Amino acid sequence: MIGPIQAGKSSFCNTINSIFTDRIIHRSVSGNAKSSATKEYRQFQFRSTKTGKALKFCLCDTCGIEERFGPDSTDLVYLLDGNIPDGYEFNPSSPITPEDSGFIHRPGLKEMVHCVVFVFDGSTLERIPQPVWDKLNHLLLRMNKKGIPRVVLLTKIDEMVKEVDYNFSRVYECTEIKLAVEKVSQMLGISENDVMPIKNYEDEVLLKDTIDNLALMALHKMLGFAHEFALNRLATKDTRRRRELDPNFVIAIIAGVIVAALLSMITDVKIAFAIIIVVVFAMLIYIQYN
Repeated sequence: MIGPIQAGKSSFCNTINSIFTDRIIHRSVSGNAKSSATKEYRQFQFRSTKTGKALKFCLCDTCGIEERFGPDSTDLVYLLDGNIPDGYEFNPSSPITPEDSGFIHRPGLKEMVHCVVFVFDGSTLERIPQPVWDKLNHLLLRMNKKGIPRVVLLTKIDEMVKEVDYNFSRVYECTEIKLAVEKVSQMLGISENDVMPIKNYEDEVLLKDTIDNLALMALHKMLGFAHEFALNRLATKDTRRRRELDPNFVIAIIAGVIVAALLSMITDVKIAFAIIIVVVFAMLIYIQYN
């Protein structure tokens, strides 16, 4: 999750955690200060109290992007590729490098970011500085090249409407919210269908179905995009492996034959035949797993 400070990134983690534990929880620190409450890159796992089992997804929280502060563009690219470990503390003046301890040099699919969620406070869109929009659009360009999907969370929608007891089941009928969705869509070039208005749990004491429904709709869209990305990556990797296997297989056979031919000149034929089998199998195993 990426976005300006005080947008509600950490609060969304708390909201999802509250829904699945069936009570209000504030595990991730959220704040209203002028600087980001989150200083580190954090990966949050969730567990359902109804089943007692861990849920098969995680949400990753980052520090807020500011005009002069926040994650460096280098950090963000490494973040997308899965090079940054859980608990890494962002330092704009000193971005992470491959020489730093903890840097993940060969990230697998599970370390990579499967979907980026941009989070915005819907009530303060007009006050977001242009340099922040520029940073986010630069990141979007990198994401597009990597084929990483994106979703937008529009938070604090309760502060966007004039009604005191607003019915969140009619959120998509609200003019103020519609205008905010249109603005984010235009600024980032993202489809309005991928902009999800929500309200996080903040000062509530009990869970509410209307708040839960909006958050779960947003989560459902995120997980759908993430699942598609993972399937595409696996399919691409499988296709590449099949393409590489045939020529390498031929090379392995030729190399084995040459070695056996040379050995047969200086030693017993049976020994040479055994050696060729070992060489071919060894090379095939190497090709299969690299």
